[in-house]
Amino acid sequence: MLEHYVKEEDDFKYLEKGEGTPLIILHGIMGGLSNFDKVIEYFSKDFRVLMPLLPIYSFPLLKTSVKGFSKYLNDFFKFKKIDKAILLGNSLGGHVSLYFTNKNPQKTLAMILTGSSGLYEKGMGDSYPQRKNYDYIKRKAQEVFHDPKVATKELVDEVFEIVNNRMKVIRTLALAKSAIRHNMAKDLPNINVPACLIWGKDDKVTPPEVAGEFQKLLPDADLYWIENCGHAPMMEHPGKFIEIMDQWLTKRGLKK
Repeated sequence: MLEHYVKEEDDFKYLEKGEGTPLIILHGIMGGLSNFDKVIEYFSKDFRVLMPLLPIYSFPLLKTSVKGFSKYLNDFFKFKKIDKAILLGNSLGGHVSLYFTNKNPQKTLAMILTGSSGLYEKGMGDSYPQRKNYDYIKRKAQEVFHDPKVATKELVDEVFEIVNNRMKVIRTLALAKSAIRHNMAKDLPNINVPACLIWGKDDKVTPPEVAGEFQKLLPDADLYWIENCGHAPMMEHPGKFIEIMDQWLTKRGLKK
């Protein structure tokens, strides 16, 4: 169980497993360890995998933003005495990776982005008009994936709890607005680190044209597609996701 590798030290709660080059995983707004369990298990054989659990629902509201979590990531680098790392980010986590790398290019060896916000992201809108309607929330959670069965009852229950908790929904909406405010289009041409874009062909949240735009604007980006896949390829098709990421890291000389 990955929970055995989770530590709480200072202001950080994080997973750490394996040895070698640091590989830091950054989850999305409603993400967590389980989203990346197979990725963590596989890559911890060759990398020092770290996954800070972003304090989305406990951070001061004014710092609950892409910029605030980029600073949090920088503090995590210092706390763990990491000079350089590979960043892997999904959705909000990809956006934080981009913002952090733009500000600290010397600290990022490479980025793997999947369903990343930063250019355009379609969420549930500016509010949750039927948040007490469980079936509505279930449908919205299922839309994140190509295969609705990936949205397990446990996952739907978690989303339902979040959108019906006033403080959590305020923070969720604050982050969604921060993602729109921190559009990276003008910054992407300056981010000169190798980037691997792994995208679901059926992503409704950050649609395929977003991936194409990322590839066009980033100076050194490779784009890979996964068929029959939505916004979270590492959950929906973990085997294919791992295969693409593994081959790309090897091709780029980042995995021995």
